[in-house]
Amino acid sequence: MSQPSNDRVRESVSEQEWNLRVDLAAAYRLVAKHGWDDLVFTHISARVPGPDHHFLINPYGMMFDEITASSLVKVDLEANKVMNSPYPVNPAGFVIHSAVHAARPDVQCVMHTHTVNGVAVSAQAEGVLPISQQSIFALASIGYHDYEGVALNEDEKPRLVADLGSNNFFVLRNHGLLTCGPTVADAFLGMYVLESACAIQISAQAGGGDLVHIPDPILAGARAQAEQVTMNLGGQLVWPGLLRQLDRLDSSYRD
Repeated sequence: MSQPSNDRVRESVSEQEWNLRVDLAAAYRLVAKHGWDDLVFTHISARVPGPDHHFLINPYGMMFDEITASSLVKVDLEANKVMNSPYPVNPAGFVIHSAVHAARPDVQCVMHTHTVNGVAVSAQAEGVLPISQQSIFALASIGYHDYEGVALNEDEKPRLVADLGSNNFFVLRNHGLLTCGPTVADAFLGMYVLESACAIQISAQAGGGDLVHIPDPILAGARAQAEQVTMNLGGQLVWPGLLRQLDRLDSSYRD
């Protein structure tokens, strides 16, 4: 796929949108770097600042480690392109994202993955278990949604958003994981925590023997502890460092 001109796209959007494009492209690169991508079949979306209900999402068919700020596709809530782009959009992917964005004005970014560990935990009746420090942060704000097939059905949206509620961590049964947050950085950090909790759980279960569950009083204080650990910065605590890491490896996500 040929990339759109960086200068042409940058000159056509606001500075706020361009900065968001850079962050979202970085998130795609980081997902690939951590091995959370599923070829081209998962998605990260971000709501464009301003009064319009416009969103950025990946060009369908482009590998996550190829995505750049200028290649992201801008669409409305019906996945119609609102800015010229040579790339298509995956309609199945946007059903989930548009549902969350429409229901949660507090959310700027929605991240969805199909990792082996995430899908494995999503298939377990008890879901995420309170057996690791990572799990307590996810369990402080988690919801579950039963599988209804490939996400093509608009009728599923009300049930999905009802199950998500005000949570920022979400397990799609037999399907994968979803995180959302007020910034790209927050959604990414949430996914890092949730994916880590799932990986630890699968490893612990494979080891055999009884698992030690973290007591309920500790779980109850997890949200306050998370704010203390991140100095109330959330994902912004780690995001600048992640961007520096990407820049050392390959800064082309900024194009």
